[in-house]
Amino acid sequence: MCVVRTFIAVLLALAAAPAAAETRIAVLDFELKDLTLAPGIPAEIARTASIKPLLTKELESAGYRIVEIPADARQAANSGVGYLFDHADAAAALAKRYGADYVLVGRLHKPSFLFAYLMAHLIRVNDGALVGNYITESKGPNAGLTGKAVESLTVKIDRDLERRYSPPPPQKRVIDSK
Repeated sequence: MCVVRTFIAVLLALAAAPAAAETRIAVLDFELKDLTLAPGIPAEIARTASIKPLLTKELESAGYRIVEIPADARQAANSGVGYLFDHADAAAALAKRYGADYVLVGRLHKPSFLFAYLMAHLIRVNDGALVGNYITESKGPNAGLTGKAVESLTVKIDRDLERRYSPPPPQKRVIDSK
């Protein structure tokens, strides 16, 4: 009888382990680095603002727990544009205060009107190590293309973590020939 109880206890512990080991990721707002002749237009600011919510949704769909860091704390830790992107130690210290295992710091780098790059650094919080440096190209300003770039970015991030993300299947698009 004692062996059966022990066996059941071990099974329950194994079943509970994934929930206890849930990976917590803080995703910071992406910054816009626009090098075009018309920087900072409202459409690009809106596209940049859309990346974090899209990425958060994709990471959550893979079972990652998203850790929110209040805007005032992010602002206080950021010594200027690109600071947290360039200083993994500062980003890790910020995320550590909120219980994250990893922090993702990103940038929308726009060198041309024709394309932009989603760039992100995945930083392990406990030691400030750069786990991944990701770049995904997005051609055109279309929201659907930005969404596909975010899915591609999520695949790359997940590949360095737990390999459990499956991007949604491509949508069938009907082209209006009129």
